[in-house]
Amino acid sequence: MTAELHSRRSALVSGAAAAVALTACGSGGGSGQAPPKAGGKVLALAEVPVGQAKSAKTPDGQEVLVAQPEQGTVVCFSAVCTHQGCTVDPPRNGQASCPCHGSVFDALTGEVKKGPASQPLSKVAVKIENGDVVTA
Repeated sequence: MTAELHSRRSALVSGAAAAVALTACGSGGGSGQAPPKAGGKVLALAEVPVGQAKSAKTPDGQEVLVAQPEQGTVVCFSAVCTHQGCTVDPPRNGQASCPCHGSVFDALTGEVKKGPASQPLSKVAVKIENGDVVTA
């Protein structure tokens, strides 16, 4: 192999590796999905009873769990299981279960209650605006 051909091949491989690294860094919240656009309505706060959570979608279609752990406080988590990326079922009795491998998450905190998942659900930034839960 000539030196010119070798260095051209090295440049192509290096460029491809850089493109992969940039793509991985630009994905957003670490769940493989871009963060939702700020200010979009997810649902009305009144739809989420105090001490409970509800499944919803952000305006850009991301599946999320919205919880109101105490009156006037709202938290939101990606509904994508951190084990292998399945969407968790709607919350029941304060828990969200993954239908694929049985992981169970606390729907009010996103924390793992039962594996095989070892990482909590990813947080999604939201706020309350005019009685609605909106992306922040």
